[in-house]
Amino acid sequence: MSSTAPTASSQPLQHHELLRIYAYYRVAIALILLGIFNSEFGRGAVGNSAPALYLNTVVAYCALNIGWLLHLRRNHYRTSTGQVGVILGCDILTLLILIQASGGLNSGLGYLLLINCSVGSMLLDRRMGAFFAAVASMAVIGQQLYGLLSGVADTQDIVAAGSLGILLFATVSALQYLSGRIRSATLRADQQSRQAAHLQRLAQQIVERMRTGVLVLDSANNPELVNRAAQRLLGDRLQSGASGQSALHTLVRDWRKNPTHASPLLQGENGDELRVNLTNLPREQGNSTLLLVEDNRKLAEAAQKLKLASLGHLTGSIAHEVRNPLGAISHAAQLLSESPQLGDEDRHLVDIICRHSLRVNQIVENVMQLSRRQPAEPRLLDLSLWIEQFVADFRAGAPDDTTIELELPDGEIRARCDTYQLGQIATNLCNNALHHSWLHGGHRWLGLEVYRHPQRDCAVLDISDQGPGVPPEHLDQIFEPFFTTGQGGSGLGLYIARELGEANQITLTHCRDRHERSCFRVEFAPVEGIVH
Repeated sequence: MSSTAPTASSQPLQHHELLRIYAYYRVAIALILLGIFNSEFGRGAVGNSAPALYLNTVVAYCALNIGWLLHLRRNHYRTSTGQVGVILGCDILTLLILIQASGGLNSGLGYLLLINCSVGSMLLDRRMGAFFAAVASMAVIGQQLYGLLSGVADTQDIVAAGSLGILLFATVSALQYLSGRIRSATLRADQQSRQAAHLQRLAQQIVERMRTGVLVLDSANNPELVNRAAQRLLGDRLQSGASGQSALHTLVRDWRKNPTHASPLLQGENGDELRVNLTNLPREQGNSTLLLVEDNRKLAEAAQKLKLASLGHLTGSIAHEVRNPLGAISHAAQLLSESPQLGDEDRHLVDIICRHSLRVNQIVENVMQLSRRQPAEPRLLDLSLWIEQFVADFRAGAPDDTTIELELPDGEIRARCDTYQLGQIATNLCNNALHHSWLHGGHRWLGLEVYRHPQRDCAVLDISDQGPGVPPEHLDQIFEPFFTTGQGGSGLGLYIARELGEANQITLTHCRDRHERSCFRVEFAPVEGIVH
């Protein structure tokens, strides 16, 4: 798609203020020239050679200037370089006629050309400004030469015309140089101003989106800057007259007296413990104080996660080293159990060794699974179709007396997760359900139900059993590593399931299903709200 670049005569001018002043100047100078001609004071000074020509020219010049002023006002002093060039040409022509009608340069009207050419040098580019100065100079000199040839002027008028031409070029050149410097400086200042404004907006957005609360208080403890995190953490403490506000001000006042104190703690809006870091911001009139507010509980949780990650690598290394001697112990115990010379008491001891070797081996396997867990690779799936395939695979490896009840909705239930890790979660929970059903009722029973949560609009998988459920005093501990109430469990199954769930934005909770049975609920994140 082609486009045509605008010509110089159609480009809009940006010097609106200078145009406005020049338009009013033209009206004022026309009225002054008319008034001088009609006054006793100026009688004989202007228009003495051709009074009628002078009067008609000034009247037409007044009408032209008033019309152009009204035109500019209607367009908010916006015009093009072509229109300015025409107006400057009319001004030069008018002044030349008035000079001729007033008997030459002795009237002093020639010096008005300086103003017109100066304005032209500032409103137009360098070449056009020099062009109008040259036109005015040659016209004045030509006018005086004509007067000299006709016997009206003398040689002094030629010298005056040449001096005026030199003065015109000198004035235009100086103004063009100065206006160029001013224009360049203005452009640089404008660019720096836009850059500073951009950086300011960028800084405001960064501060506003920070998870750390940012609060700036002046010397009178009035808030100068508060981001959303600070509003969320401090809440009503930022409101004038709030009871908690005095505690915040007391904390700031004590720190100003002794800035060497450690970072103080403050009670949060919801009972949270907040850590406040304070920094002095020097100013010309009173110092401001910068407060960085952080949730101390989240800081402790982050530190705990780092410790657990380090501990996970350590336990993974230890588990790898334990696995080889454990295998040797288990193998030796199996060989010893095949000896015909063992008595019943010794066989019982060997059986204990084999049984506990299997338990320790399961713990080692779980720990190694945690240490080498791969990042989740979620994909979109129909949970109903996936659970049908999972049940078919799980039933093939389960004991023959296993009963599985599956309830599925009529429509599609979409979820996003890593199918392999979801299989690990479901296998762990299903084995747990079979175990507790068998302990409580003597038979292995498992219930699976897939549905969509009506309020949160997300996929849900309930895995139920016929056991008594988790005692209320243990609900806060069941997902902790190595916590178990049974005799043969490792205490890592539910912990691994929760860790895999968090990696897939899955919430795992223990509750009662709609039939009031013990249930572990797997709640997926809404498909539209998942962070990729």
